[in-house]
Amino acid sequence: MSLTWVLVLVAAGLLLLGAYASWTAGRLDRLHHRVDSARSALETELARRAALVAELAGAGILDPASSLLLLDAAHRARTASADDREQRESALTRAINATGTDVEPWHGELSLAMRRVQLARRFHNDIVVSTRDLRHRRLVTWLRLAGHAPMPTTIELEDGS
Repeated sequence: MSLTWVLVLVAAGLLLLGAYASWTAGRLDRLHHRVDSARSALETELARRAALVAELAGAGILDPASSLLLLDAAHRARTASADDREQRESALTRAINATGTDVEPWHGELSLAMRRVQLARRFHNDIVVSTRDLRHRRLVTWLRLAGHAPMPTTIELEDGS
């Protein structure tokens, strides 16, 4: 084998490696964007649920103790810091389950809001797992294809699932 062929093979190998690295970096970037979008969707669903619970608590259909419990839990969930958010949202779920929120017409709306939170959280966590799996591959780590993007984290809530 001549030196020319060796150089052609090395160049082809480097070209293939570069193309694969570029494709992987693009895929990783798209996954990071999807994580951000899924997080925003989850935040929207959590805010919707808290607003619906606060509206139910203020409607005057529940007993005063249940109304106060729900209103307090919804307020704490909406005003929670990033560090306390998961605990406060889980506390809201427990408050919803503990009170008699099966009052019509609220029951259907609240059930739908709870279901939407579950789905948004699962979707977010699935994308996070996919992103983390790709980031843990050797080539991604060696070539630092993730750049300076922070490692995404899953969101663990008690959401009735």
